[in-house]
Amino acid sequence: MSQTKQANRLPLRILNLGLLCGAVTIVPLFAQDVPHQDHAVPAKLVQDVRDATRQFLDVNNAGPAGYEPAFGCVSGPDHGAMGIHYVNGTLVSDGEINPRTPEALIYEPEEGNKRRLVGVEYIVDAATWLANKDHQNLPPVLDGQTFQLVGAPNRFNLPPFFELHVWAWRNNPQGAFVDWNNNVTCERE
Repeated sequence: MSQTKQANRLPLRILNLGLLCGAVTIVPLFAQDVPHQDHAVPAKLVQDVRDATRQFLDVNNAGPAGYEPAFGCVSGPDHGAMGIHYVNGTLVSDGEINPRTPEALIYEPEEGNKRRLVGVEYIVDAATWLANKDHQNLPPVLDGQTFQLVGAPNRFNLPPFFELHVWAWRNNPQGAFVDWNNNVTCERE
């Protein structure tokens, strides 16, 4: 092909490349604009949490299963919130992590004193966990997700603990395992 024909096609190739790159960057932006909807296949742990907690979509099922509200509605220091934690003290104190039985259910307050399940939190006392020699002095890991250490003092007046949030019922634009969720609010409490 002559240099003239190649030179004439160069602007067209640049335009096509620009359109392709533009499409790639535009699609994710629009996908994030749709509230409360996951567009990707959820992580296995997210799906496992949904399967394990479906009965708690109705907050009235939390109490009989040992979950009680604690700490009020937890909102972020500068953005987002966690919601109202319904904690099962027996599960918190057992020193174990079981994906089928999270230590806390997280509800967002809605109008009329209603509650909407948005996620869960796995919690284990740090001293209890680290005292177990089988854990090799490492934080818990659940389905590839490493727990975060919350030291003392903390906003809950608890001794140090490990925790992992899973936003199984409310999309979190920052990720399914990030503590604070910008799509959750305490304004309706």
